[in-house]
Amino acid sequence: MDAEDKSLAEAGERRVDWALRSMPVLRAIGARFDATRPLDGLKIAACLHVTAETAVLVGALKAGGAEIALAASNPLSTQNDVAAALREYGVAVHARAGVDRDTYYRHIHQALDIGPDIVLDDGCDLVNILHTERVELLDGVTGGCEETTTGIIRLRQMAAESALRFPVVAVNDTRTKRMFDNRYGTGQSTLDGIVRATNTLLAGRTIVVAGFGFCGRGVAERAKGQGARVIVTEIDPVKALDASLQGYEVLPMAEAARTGDLFITVTGNRDVVRAEHLAEMRDGAILANAGHFDVEIDVRALEELAVTVNLGVRPHTDEYVLADGRRLLLLAEGRLVNLTAAEGHPAAVMDMSFSAQALAVAWLAEERVRLAPGVYDVPAEIDAEVARLKLAAAGIEIDALTTVQADYLRSWRLGS
Repeated sequence: MDAEDKSLAEAGERRVDWALRSMPVLRAIGARFDATRPLDGLKIAACLHVTAETAVLVGALKAGGAEIALAASNPLSTQNDVAAALREYGVAVHARAGVDRDTYYRHIHQALDIGPDIVLDDGCDLVNILHTERVELLDGVTGGCEETTTGIIRLRQMAAESALRFPVVAVNDTRTKRMFDNRYGTGQSTLDGIVRATNTLLAGRTIVVAGFGFCGRGVAERAKGQGARVIVTEIDPVKALDASLQGYEVLPMAEAARTGDLFITVTGNRDVVRAEHLAEMRDGAILANAGHFDVEIDVRALEELAVTVNLGVRPHTDEYVLADGRRLLLLAEGRLVNLTAAEGHPAAVMDMSFSAQALAVAWLAEERVRLAPGVYDVPAEIDAEVARLKLAAAGIEIDALTTVQADYLRSWRLGS
Protein backbone atom coordinates (compact mmCIF):
# COMPACT_ATOMS: atom_id res chain seq x y z
CA MET A 1 0.00 0.00 0.00
CA ASP A 2 1.43 3.40 -0.98
CA ALA A 3 1.72 6.34 1.41
CA GLU A 4 -1.45 8.02 0.11
CA ASP A 5 -3.57 4.88 0.58
CA LYS A 6 -2.06 4.31 4.03
CA SER A 7 -2.87 7.88 5.06
CA LEU A 8 -6.44 7.51 3.75
CA ALA A 9 -6.94 4.25 5.66
CA GLU A 10 -5.59 5.79 8.86
CA ALA A 11 -8.03 8.69 8.51
CA GLY A 12 -10.84 6.19 8.00
CA GLU A 13 -9.83 4.27 11.12
CA ARG A 14 -10.02 7.49 13.15
CA ARG A 15 -13.47 8.21 11.76
CA VAL A 16 -14.67 4.68 12.59
CA ASP A 17 -13.20 4.91 16.09
CA TRP A 18 -15.15 8.12 16.66
CA ALA A 19 -18.39 6.44 15.55
CA LEU A 20 -17.68 3.49 17.85
CA ARG A 21 -17.84 5.79 20.88
CA SER A 22 -21.55 6.38 20.21
CA MET A 23 -22.45 2.81 19.29
CA PRO A 24 -22.34 0.82 22.54
CA VAL A 25 -25.12 -1.61 21.56
CA LEU A 26 -23.43 -2.69 18.34
CA ARG A 27 -20.11 -2.95 20.17
CA ALA A 28 -21.72 -5.35 22.63
CA ILE A 29 -23.29 -7.39 19.83
CA GLY A 30 -19.95 -7.54 18.03
CA ALA A 31 -18.29 -8.90 21.18
CA ARG A 32 -21.08 -11.49 21.52
CA PHE A 33 -20.68 -12.49 17.86
CA ASP A 34 -16.93 -12.83 18.32
CA ALA A 35 -17.53 -15.31 21.14
CA THR A 36 -20.36 -17.31 19.53
CA ARG A 37 -19.51 -17.07 15.76
CA PRO A 38 -23.13 -17.33 14.50
CA LEU A 39 -22.13 -16.46 10.92
CA ASP A 40 -19.23 -18.84 10.42
CA GLY A 41 -18.81 -19.81 6.77
CA LEU A 42 -21.43 -17.37 5.43
CA LYS A 43 -20.77 -15.03 2.53
CA ILE A 44 -22.60 -11.71 2.66
CA ALA A 45 -23.00 -9.25 -0.23
CA ALA A 46 -24.06 -5.82 1.01
CA CYS A 47 -25.21 -2.67 -0.76
CA LEU A 48 -25.18 0.01 1.96
CA HIS A 49 -23.98 3.56 2.50
CA VAL A 50 -20.23 3.25 2.96
CA THR A 51 -19.85 5.31 6.11
CA ALA A 52 -18.15 4.96 9.48
CA GLU A 53 -21.34 3.62 11.05
CA THR A 54 -21.66 0.95 8.35
CA ALA A 55 -18.06 0.00 9.05
CA VAL A 56 -19.02 -0.76 12.66
CA LEU A 57 -21.82 -3.04 11.41
CA VAL A 58 -19.44 -4.76 9.00
CA GLY A 59 -16.99 -5.26 11.85
CA ALA A 60 -19.65 -6.95 13.98
CA LEU A 61 -20.66 -9.28 11.12
CA LYS A 62 -17.03 -10.11 10.37
CA ALA A 63 -16.46 -10.86 14.06
CA GLY A 64 -19.34 -13.34 13.77
CA GLY A 65 -17.48 -15.25 11.07
CA ALA A 66 -18.91 -13.79 7.85
CA GLU A 67 -16.98 -12.99 4.68
CA ILE A 68 -18.27 -9.68 3.33
CA ALA A 69 -18.27 -7.83 0.02
CA LEU A 70 -19.59 -4.27 0.19
CA ALA A 71 -20.87 -1.90 -2.50
CA ALA A 72 -22.28 1.60 -2.01
CA SER A 73 -26.02 2.23 -2.07
CA ASN A 74 -25.41 5.86 -3.05
CA PRO A 75 -22.38 7.10 -5.00
CA LEU A 76 -22.42 10.47 -3.24
CA SER A 77 -22.47 9.16 0.33
CA THR A 78 -19.31 7.03 0.19
CA GLN A 79 -16.57 8.06 2.61
CA ASN A 80 -13.39 7.09 0.75
CA ASP A 81 -11.31 6.99 3.90
CA VAL A 82 -13.71 4.53 5.51
CA ALA A 83 -13.65 2.38 2.37
CA ALA A 84 -9.84 2.31 2.56
CA ALA A 85 -9.91 1.37 6.25
CA LEU A 86 -12.35 -1.48 5.58
CA ARG A 87 -10.11 -2.84 2.82
CA GLU A 88 -7.25 -2.88 5.31
CA TYR A 89 -9.55 -4.84 7.61
CA GLY A 90 -10.03 -7.52 4.96
CA VAL A 91 -13.38 -6.46 3.53
CA ALA A 92 -13.86 -6.41 -0.24
CA VAL A 93 -15.16 -2.86 -0.75
CA HIS A 94 -16.38 -1.81 -4.19
CA ALA A 95 -17.18 1.86 -3.72
CA ARG A 96 -15.78 5.28 -4.47
CA ALA A 97 -17.29 8.69 -3.90
CA GLY A 98 -18.82 10.43 -6.89
CA VAL A 99 -18.83 7.57 -9.39
CA ASP A 100 -21.19 7.66 -12.37
CA ARG A 101 -24.29 5.49 -12.69
CA ASP A 102 -22.57 2.77 -14.74
CA THR A 103 -19.76 2.42 -12.21
CA TYR A 104 -22.28 2.35 -9.36
CA TYR A 105 -24.00 -0.67 -10.87
CA ARG A 106 -20.69 -2.31 -11.76
CA HIS A 107 -19.71 -2.10 -8.09
CA ILE A 108 -22.91 -3.90 -7.11
CA HIS A 109 -22.12 -6.67 -9.60
CA GLN A 110 -18.61 -6.93 -8.14
CA ALA A 111 -20.03 -7.32 -4.63
CA LEU A 112 -22.33 -10.07 -5.89
CA ASP A 113 -19.37 -11.90 -7.40
CA ILE A 114 -18.69 -13.21 -3.88
CA GLY A 115 -21.58 -15.66 -4.46
CA PRO A 116 -23.59 -14.63 -1.38
CA ASP A 117 -25.54 -16.76 1.04
CA ILE A 118 -27.16 -13.65 2.55
CA VAL A 119 -27.60 -10.16 1.11
CA LEU A 120 -27.99 -6.78 2.82
CA ASP A 121 -29.63 -3.99 0.86
CA ASP A 122 -30.55 -0.33 1.23
CA GLY A 123 -33.04 0.51 -1.48
CA CYS A 124 -33.39 -2.88 -3.20
CA ASP A 125 -30.94 -2.22 -6.05
CA LEU A 126 -28.83 -5.26 -5.18
CA VAL A 127 -31.87 -7.52 -4.86
CA ASN A 128 -33.24 -6.15 -8.13
CA ILE A 129 -30.01 -6.94 -9.97
CA LEU A 130 -30.00 -10.44 -8.46
CA HIS A 131 -33.48 -11.08 -9.86
CA THR A 132 -32.88 -9.53 -13.29
CA GLU A 133 -29.21 -9.76 -14.25
CA ARG A 134 -27.54 -12.23 -11.86
CA VAL A 135 -30.19 -14.93 -11.69
CA GLU A 136 -27.48 -17.60 -11.75
CA LEU A 137 -26.72 -16.66 -8.12
CA LEU A 138 -30.29 -16.86 -6.81
CA ASP A 139 -30.23 -20.53 -5.85
CA GLY A 140 -27.39 -19.85 -3.44
CA VAL A 141 -29.05 -16.90 -1.70
CA THR A 142 -31.04 -18.06 1.31
CA GLY A 143 -32.00 -14.75 2.91
CA GLY A 144 -31.60 -11.00 3.04
CA CYS A 145 -32.25 -7.81 5.00
CA GLU A 146 -33.58 -4.47 3.72
CA GLU A 147 -32.72 -1.25 5.51
CA THR A 148 -34.98 1.44 4.08
CA THR A 149 -38.60 2.30 3.31
CA THR A 150 -38.08 2.56 -0.45
CA GLY A 151 -36.59 -0.91 -0.57
CA ILE A 152 -39.41 -2.43 1.47
CA ILE A 153 -41.97 -0.95 -0.93
CA ARG A 154 -40.22 -2.59 -3.86
CA LEU A 155 -39.77 -5.91 -2.06
CA ARG A 156 -43.41 -6.15 -1.03
CA GLN A 157 -44.41 -5.59 -4.63
CA MET A 158 -42.01 -8.34 -5.72
CA ALA A 159 -43.52 -10.66 -3.13
CA ALA A 160 -47.07 -9.77 -4.23
CA GLU A 161 -46.14 -10.75 -7.78
CA SER A 162 -44.44 -13.99 -6.57
CA ALA A 163 -41.18 -12.69 -8.02
CA LEU A 164 -39.14 -12.65 -4.80
CA ARG A 165 -37.02 -15.79 -4.60
CA PHE A 166 -35.84 -15.75 -0.97
CA PRO A 167 -36.94 -14.47 2.46
CA VAL A 168 -36.08 -10.86 3.29
CA VAL A 169 -36.29 -9.26 6.73
CA ALA A 170 -37.75 -5.74 6.76
CA VAL A 171 -35.28 -4.17 9.18
CA ASN A 172 -36.74 -0.76 8.31
CA ASP A 173 -40.09 -1.67 9.85
CA THR A 174 -39.00 -2.21 13.44
CA ARG A 175 -40.41 0.13 16.06
CA THR A 176 -36.92 1.14 17.17
CA LYS A 177 -35.76 2.02 13.64
CA ARG A 178 -38.88 3.94 12.68
CA MET A 179 -38.69 5.92 15.89
CA PHE A 180 -34.95 6.47 16.25
CA ASP A 181 -33.62 6.32 12.69
CA ASN A 182 -36.45 7.50 10.48
CA ARG A 183 -37.89 10.16 12.77
CA TYR A 184 -35.04 11.56 14.85
CA GLY A 185 -32.13 10.62 12.59
CA THR A 186 -33.64 11.78 9.30
CA GLY A 187 -35.09 14.89 10.93
CA GLN A 188 -31.75 16.07 12.28
CA SER A 189 -29.45 14.95 9.48
CA THR A 190 -31.63 16.37 6.70
CA LEU A 191 -31.61 19.87 8.15
CA ASP A 192 -27.89 19.44 8.90
CA GLY A 193 -27.21 18.73 5.21
CA ILE A 194 -29.33 21.66 4.02
CA VAL A 195 -27.68 24.12 6.38
CA ARG A 196 -24.18 22.91 5.48
CA ALA A 197 -24.95 23.23 1.76
CA THR A 198 -26.64 26.62 1.87
CA ASN A 199 -25.91 28.27 5.24
CA THR A 200 -29.54 29.40 5.13
CA LEU A 201 -31.49 30.63 8.13
CA LEU A 202 -34.41 28.28 8.80
CA ALA A 203 -36.25 30.51 11.28
CA GLY A 204 -39.04 32.41 9.59
CA ARG A 205 -38.74 30.47 6.32
CA THR A 206 -41.60 28.50 4.76
CA ILE A 207 -40.52 24.87 4.48
CA VAL A 208 -42.60 22.42 2.46
CA VAL A 209 -42.23 18.81 3.58
CA ALA A 210 -43.52 16.33 1.00
CA GLY A 211 -44.59 13.17 2.83
CA PHE A 212 -45.62 12.74 6.46
CA GLY A 213 -44.43 9.24 7.20
CA PHE A 214 -41.92 8.68 10.01
CA CYS A 215 -39.14 10.46 8.10
CA GLY A 216 -41.32 13.37 7.01
CA ARG A 217 -42.67 13.75 10.53
CA GLY A 218 -39.13 13.99 11.88
CA VAL A 219 -38.14 16.62 9.29
CA ALA A 220 -41.28 18.64 10.00
CA GLU A 221 -40.71 18.52 13.76
CA ARG A 222 -37.09 19.62 13.52
CA ALA A 223 -37.96 22.40 11.05
CA LYS A 224 -40.76 23.65 13.29
CA GLY A 225 -38.36 23.58 16.23
CA GLN A 226 -35.99 25.82 14.27
CA GLY A 227 -38.72 28.43 13.91
CA ALA A 228 -39.85 27.64 10.38
CA ARG A 229 -43.41 27.75 9.09
CA VAL A 230 -44.04 24.18 7.89
CA ILE A 231 -46.40 23.09 5.14
CA VAL A 232 -47.01 19.37 4.60
CA THR A 233 -48.10 17.73 1.33
CA GLU A 234 -49.51 14.21 1.35
CA ILE A 235 -51.46 11.65 -0.71
CA ASP A 236 -52.55 9.60 2.33
CA PRO A 237 -55.67 11.07 3.99
CA VAL A 238 -54.84 9.60 7.41
CA LYS A 239 -51.31 11.03 7.41
CA ALA A 240 -52.63 14.35 6.11
CA LEU A 241 -55.15 14.45 8.95
CA ASP A 242 -52.41 13.61 11.45
CA ALA A 243 -50.29 16.49 10.12
CA SER A 244 -53.22 18.88 10.34
CA LEU A 245 -54.02 17.88 13.93
CA GLN A 246 -50.37 18.43 14.85
CA GLY A 247 -50.73 22.02 13.70
CA TYR A 248 -49.14 21.90 10.26
CA GLU A 249 -50.74 23.50 7.22
CA VAL A 250 -51.64 20.81 4.67
CA LEU A 251 -51.76 21.77 0.99
CA PRO A 252 -51.45 20.14 -2.42
CA MET A 253 -47.97 20.61 -3.89
CA ALA A 254 -49.42 22.82 -6.65
CA GLU A 255 -50.43 25.36 -4.01
CA ALA A 256 -47.45 24.89 -1.72
CA ALA A 257 -45.10 25.50 -4.66
CA ARG A 258 -46.17 29.13 -4.82
CA THR A 259 -45.28 29.94 -1.21
CA GLY A 260 -42.41 27.67 -0.19
CA ASP A 261 -38.83 28.82 0.37
CA LEU A 262 -37.43 25.32 0.88
CA PHE A 263 -38.85 22.03 -0.41
CA ILE A 264 -37.88 18.71 1.15
CA THR A 265 -39.15 15.46 -0.41
CA VAL A 266 -39.41 12.46 1.93
CA THR A 267 -41.81 10.07 0.18
CA GLY A 268 -39.96 7.15 -1.41
CA ASN A 269 -41.87 7.84 -4.66
CA ARG A 270 -40.97 9.59 -7.90
CA ASP A 271 -41.94 12.92 -9.52
CA VAL A 272 -43.11 14.48 -6.27
CA VAL A 273 -41.84 17.87 -7.47
CA ARG A 274 -42.61 18.15 -11.18
CA ALA A 275 -42.29 20.71 -13.98
CA GLU A 276 -45.63 22.37 -13.16
CA HIS A 277 -44.49 22.87 -9.57
CA LEU A 278 -41.09 24.21 -10.56
CA ALA A 279 -42.79 26.73 -12.83
CA GLU A 280 -44.61 28.21 -9.81
CA MET A 281 -41.71 28.49 -7.37
CA ARG A 282 -40.35 31.81 -6.21
CA ASP A 283 -36.87 33.07 -6.95
CA GLY A 284 -34.26 31.44 -4.71
CA ALA A 285 -36.34 28.40 -3.76
CA ILE A 286 -34.23 25.51 -2.47
CA LEU A 287 -34.92 21.88 -3.49
CA ALA A 288 -33.69 18.99 -1.34
CA ASN A 289 -34.44 15.27 -1.25
CA ALA A 290 -34.28 13.01 1.80
CA GLY A 291 -36.36 10.17 0.37
CA HIS A 292 -33.61 7.89 -0.91
CA PHE A 293 -33.48 7.79 -4.73
CA ASP A 294 -32.86 10.81 -6.96
CA VAL A 295 -36.29 10.61 -8.62
CA GLU A 296 -38.46 12.48 -6.13
CA ILE A 297 -37.49 15.83 -7.65
CA ASP A 298 -37.79 15.76 -11.44
CA VAL A 299 -34.24 16.88 -12.15
CA ARG A 300 -34.63 16.34 -15.90
CA ALA A 301 -37.60 18.74 -15.97
CA LEU A 302 -35.53 21.26 -14.02
CA GLU A 303 -32.71 20.96 -16.57
CA GLU A 304 -35.17 21.49 -19.44
CA LEU A 305 -36.66 24.59 -17.82
CA ALA A 306 -33.26 26.15 -17.15
CA VAL A 307 -31.51 28.46 -19.61
CA THR A 308 -28.34 28.46 -17.52
CA VAL A 309 -26.98 25.99 -14.96
CA ASN A 310 -24.33 27.17 -12.52
CA LEU A 311 -22.82 24.08 -10.94
CA GLY A 312 -21.26 24.26 -7.51
CA VAL A 313 -22.27 27.79 -6.48
CA ARG A 314 -21.63 26.27 -3.08
CA PRO A 315 -20.53 22.71 -2.27
CA HIS A 316 -23.43 20.38 -3.13
CA THR A 317 -25.51 23.32 -4.44
CA ASP A 318 -26.31 23.87 -8.12
CA GLU A 319 -28.19 26.92 -9.41
CA TYR A 320 -30.72 26.60 -12.24
CA VAL A 321 -31.63 29.92 -13.88
CA LEU A 322 -35.01 29.93 -15.64
CA ALA A 323 -36.02 31.99 -18.66
CA ASP A 324 -37.75 34.62 -16.52
CA GLY A 325 -34.64 35.06 -14.36
CA ARG A 326 -35.83 33.03 -11.37
CA ARG A 327 -33.13 30.92 -9.73
CA LEU A 328 -33.86 27.51 -8.23
CA LEU A 329 -31.22 25.80 -6.08
CA LEU A 330 -30.90 22.02 -6.23
CA LEU A 331 -28.98 20.33 -3.43
CA ALA A 332 -26.93 17.13 -3.76
CA GLU A 333 -28.01 16.60 -7.40
CA GLY A 334 -31.41 15.52 -6.04
CA ARG A 335 -29.85 12.65 -4.10
CA LEU A 336 -29.98 12.18 -0.34
CA VAL A 337 -29.05 15.57 1.04
CA ASN A 338 -28.31 14.26 4.54
CA LEU A 339 -25.72 11.75 3.32
CA THR A 340 -24.27 13.90 0.53
CA ALA A 341 -24.03 17.37 2.02
CA ALA A 342 -23.66 16.10 5.60
CA GLU A 343 -22.62 12.83 7.26
CA GLY A 344 -25.98 11.11 7.52
CA HIS A 345 -27.49 10.08 10.82
CA PRO A 346 -25.49 10.50 14.01
CA ALA A 347 -23.72 7.33 15.09
CA ALA A 348 -25.99 7.03 18.13
CA VAL A 349 -28.95 6.65 15.77
CA MET A 350 -27.29 4.07 13.54
CA ASP A 351 -26.35 2.11 16.66
CA MET A 352 -30.03 1.16 16.93
CA SER A 353 -30.63 0.45 13.24
CA PHE A 354 -27.49 -1.57 12.67
CA SER A 355 -27.89 -3.49 15.92
CA ALA A 356 -31.28 -4.68 14.68
CA GLN A 357 -29.65 -5.46 11.33
CA ALA A 358 -26.87 -7.52 12.92
CA LEU A 359 -29.26 -9.51 15.11
CA ALA A 360 -31.59 -10.03 12.13
CA VAL A 361 -28.70 -11.47 10.11
CA ALA A 362 -27.88 -13.90 12.94
CA TRP A 363 -31.57 -14.87 13.15
CA LEU A 364 -31.67 -15.41 9.39
CA ALA A 365 -28.56 -17.57 9.52
CA GLU A 366 -30.42 -19.92 11.85
CA GLU A 367 -33.97 -19.73 10.43
CA ARG A 368 -33.49 -19.19 6.66
CA VAL A 369 -33.87 -22.84 5.66
CA ARG A 370 -37.34 -22.88 7.25
CA LEU A 371 -38.57 -19.63 5.67
CA ALA A 372 -40.44 -19.41 2.38
CA PRO A 373 -39.68 -16.49 0.00
CA GLY A 374 -41.35 -13.30 1.18
CA VAL A 375 -40.95 -10.20 3.34
CA TYR A 376 -40.73 -10.83 7.09
CA ASP A 377 -40.88 -8.52 10.09
CA VAL A 378 -37.97 -8.50 12.48
CA PRO A 379 -38.96 -10.75 15.42
CA ALA A 380 -40.40 -8.62 18.22
CA GLU A 381 -37.90 -10.01 20.71
CA ILE A 382 -35.02 -8.60 18.63
CA ASP A 383 -36.61 -5.16 18.53
CA ALA A 384 -37.17 -5.25 22.28
CA GLU A 385 -33.62 -6.49 22.94
CA VAL A 386 -32.12 -3.59 20.98
CA ALA A 387 -34.21 -1.11 22.98
CA ARG A 388 -33.23 -2.76 26.28
CA LEU A 389 -29.54 -2.69 25.38
CA LYS A 390 -29.78 0.98 24.38
CA LEU A 391 -31.50 1.90 27.64
CA ALA A 392 -28.91 -0.03 29.63
CA ALA A 393 -26.07 1.73 27.78
CA ALA A 394 -27.69 5.08 28.66
CA GLY A 395 -28.11 4.08 32.31
CA ILE A 396 -31.91 4.27 32.08
CA GLU A 397 -34.05 1.89 34.13
CA ILE A 398 -37.71 1.09 33.53
CA ASP A 399 -40.46 -0.73 35.40
CA ALA A 400 -41.35 -4.40 35.00
CA LEU A 401 -44.79 -5.98 35.20
CA THR A 402 -45.74 -7.50 38.53
CA THR A 403 -47.12 -11.03 38.50
CA VAL A 404 -50.61 -9.65 39.11
CA GLN A 405 -50.28 -7.20 36.23
CA ALA A 406 -49.03 -9.89 33.86
CA ASP A 407 -51.89 -12.20 34.82
CA TYR A 408 -54.39 -9.37 34.29
CA LEU A 409 -53.12 -8.69 30.76
CA ARG A 410 -53.28 -12.39 29.88
CA SER A 411 -56.80 -12.98 31.17
CA TRP A 412 -60.04 -12.12 29.45
CA ARG A 413 -62.15 -13.38 32.34
CA LEU A 414 -61.32 -10.52 34.67
CA GLY A 415 -63.63 -7.55 34.32
CA SER A 416 -62.86 -3.93 34.98
